[in-house]
Amino acid sequence: MQEQPPKAEHTAKEKINWLRLATKFSADGDLKGMRACAKEVDRLVAGDVDAMAVNAEVALYSGRIDEAEELAEKVLRVQPRHPRARMVQAGLAALEFRLDDEIPLLADLIEELAHKAKVLGEEDLSYTIYHQMLKRARGWLADALYLAGEAKGAAHELLMSSRLADEADEAAELYSKYLFMRNYRHLGAKDGRLKAEHYDRLLDVSPYVHGNVSRSAQKKLRVGYISPDFREHSVSYFLTPLLRRFDGEQFMVFCYATGRSDAVTERLRTRRVTWRDLRGRPPRTAARLIAEDKIDILVDLSGHSQDNALPIMAYRPAPVQISGIGYTNTTGLHAIDYFLSDEICIPKGDLQAEAGFTERILRLPHSHLCYAPEEIHAMPEAGYEPPLRKNGYVTFGSFNNFAKVTDEMLLLWRGILESVRGSKLVIKGKICSIDSGISFAKKRLSILNYDLTRVEFRPYSPDYLEQYRDIDIALDTAPYNGGLTTCEALYMGVPVISLRGRTHGSRFGASILTNAGVRELVAENDINYVRRAVQLAESPKLLEAYHMGLRANMKRSPLMNVENYMEELETAYQEIWEDFCKNAART
Repeated sequence: MQEQPPKAEHTAKEKINWLRLATKFSADGDLKGMRACAKEVDRLVAGDVDAMAVNAEVALYSGRIDEAEELAEKVLRVQPRHPRARMVQAGLAALEFRLDDEIPLLADLIEELAHKAKVLGEEDLSYTIYHQMLKRARGWLADALYLAGEAKGAAHELLMSSRLADEADEAAELYSKYLFMRNYRHLGAKDGRLKAEHYDRLLDVSPYVHGNVSRSAQKKLRVGYISPDFREHSVSYFLTPLLRRFDGEQFMVFCYATGRSDAVTERLRTRRVTWRDLRGRPPRTAARLIAEDKIDILVDLSGHSQDNALPIMAYRPAPVQISGIGYTNTTGLHAIDYFLSDEICIPKGDLQAEAGFTERILRLPHSHLCYAPEEIHAMPEAGYEPPLRKNGYVTFGSFNNFAKVTDEMLLLWRGILESVRGSKLVIKGKICSIDSGISFAKKRLSILNYDLTRVEFRPYSPDYLEQYRDIDIALDTAPYNGGLTTCEALYMGVPVISLRGRTHGSRFGASILTNAGVRELVAENDINYVRRAVQLAESPKLLEAYHMGLRANMKRSPLMNVENYMEELETAYQEIWEDFCKNAART
């Protein structure tokens, strides 16, 4: 007869198995399953703190905040270092936007969980619990650091989360977020390309071959646009020309929406466009549906941004594929043939910038995007005097995502403030909508010796466009330039100083300003960036001219010339299709 293990040992093993199952249910979002596991653990050991911690986690995810807090505190009174209870505390801090509590708590927890997982090894029954908690903690910390403006730290946590992923698709999704986050800081072109190519290997799918596609250069082309952002989103302000102003004699247009819909979605819908809702479809299924539409050219509008369509693009559902507008860097996917750019972002002959892309560069002669705000929302009036006239001092401003603001950029802004007597700086954004966010921002500025009495922190608000009337000069970020933010500032009559870099993403501002007809606002180096801002601040008449005339100039410029833009874009589509047909004939 086989010897039975001691009762205590058997109970401990059974308890761990229930806790492992609870952890799996947590990853799946199965709260009912978690409660059942906690009940079984409590049955084994009445009043068990681990069961109590699982119930605290259930309460957290159910929105029962007081209950979650009470249960977590009970556990921690017994075991002050209990990992799951501390995770609940971090989650509570996140819900209340207490970044100053959440970030150090998660950092401490990650260090402990990583150590325990390493010491135990994969053979230990408890390993799965610590592994899953570690992955979640890193994801939470990435979100918190991003909100606090610490993009470098957020990128690191996303990379580590990707390495902890159990499934290939999860690893790819987290790695895609990591690639996006890297854009907030300086990138080497070749290094960035190599890192992006790793994403392609993570997906590891077999693309369509398209051996039977019609290769007629004269055919009416079927063009598809795929994005999660056919909705209230920064990208939507550049989409209406694609969907409303195309040449119906030469092109049929399809939209593949992979995200949620809203009022803007309904505005973007037109009878001229065939609309497909792919939300919730697995990438393989979505790719098959696109292929069945016999799309000739498929254009990805999101790159590595949130909830992107790259896992679908990897299957190559169309014979010719392009990425652009919604993302500023290479996708790394060899299934994507072209990246949409222009002569300013990547000039011909700039081999260094080109080296950062797996895609061939598809250059438009003017802007690679077209700003069309009025077709999305009614815009406030512009043409007001600069606030300098009433204030008696110059107000600089940045409404960009604070994660884009590097310490190097903050030092340039400080230099501008110190050079312009009495001037002030307005920083507006989501980070300023929470007390702990303002604390983080103030801490960064204090370390850099800012006079905080000259800095105003404004929360995000729906009337942010009207608040440009309080700004004399807008300051762009680098190396991740503003896109929509720059367009909006110019449209509201506020000149923007932008620093031109060496990559597509760091020349975005230069492209917008040049195409808007204000090339003189582009600075080629740090010294010129400060000098341009100071010179403009000291030229009240010139400043007034910008505020009164920028909108009218923009409307006449290539940046908002819908007809010319679509002609250039569709000419490019026809050229690459002809090239595809010629190459097919050679083979």
